[in-house]
Amino acid sequence: MSVNSQLIRNATLLNTLPHDAIRAYLKRGDFRVVRYEKNNVLHLEGEECTRLELILSGEIVVEHISESGDLLTVAEFIGGDTLGGNILFSANPYYPLTVATRSAAVVMEIHREVVFKLCSQRPVFLQGFLQHVSDHAFILGDKIKYYAKKSIRERVLGYLHQEQQRQCTNLIQLNMTKKELAEKIGVQRTSLSRELAKMRDDGLILFDRDSITLL
Repeated sequence: MSVNSQLIRNATLLNTLPHDAIRAYLKRGDFRVVRYEKNNVLHLEGEECTRLELILSGEIVVEHISESGDLLTVAEFIGGDTLGGNILFSANPYYPLTVATRSAAVVMEIHREVVFKLCSQRPVFLQGFLQHVSDHAFILGDKIKYYAKKSIRERVLGYLHQEQQRQCTNLIQLNMTKKELAEKIGVQRTSLSRELAKMRDDGLILFDRDSITLL
């Protein structure tokens, strides 16, 4: 466990297990550490979920392409988060959306049977697993439904008002590119640019490359 020991500490679910137990699981192959490059696809829509994945480092996104071709970033996960827990033991254990890396990432894989054994034998692990499942279960469906009913302007304003509250200012600093913002709210880059220009002309906002000001 020496190579990945610091990364493994980032996985909160693994904090429920003794270090010697983690070493034993790794040695037996029950736990497997996998490295991914940026923009790698982990799972395609419709692919069967056979294992729990713990993100040790990096950023992983769940994406949805709408009928109009817009790419929506449904959810973003970082080190400490889990993937697949909400569908691993489902009667229909298939990924509803594509899962990909936004940056280089390190993931620990635990096969379904091993997860079941851990939940059966270690109540603390079971509690942590259920908490992770509960925390993330609502994200996918709710965000798709929310954005599906919104116009581009409503999506932009919704994001800006959220950031206005978080940053406590009308001058909202963008910590992402316009392309990434477009993906986050589920529209094409060109559509976002057109709508921002219209909103500026309507006296709603001012913007530059790094910020947007609500008027």
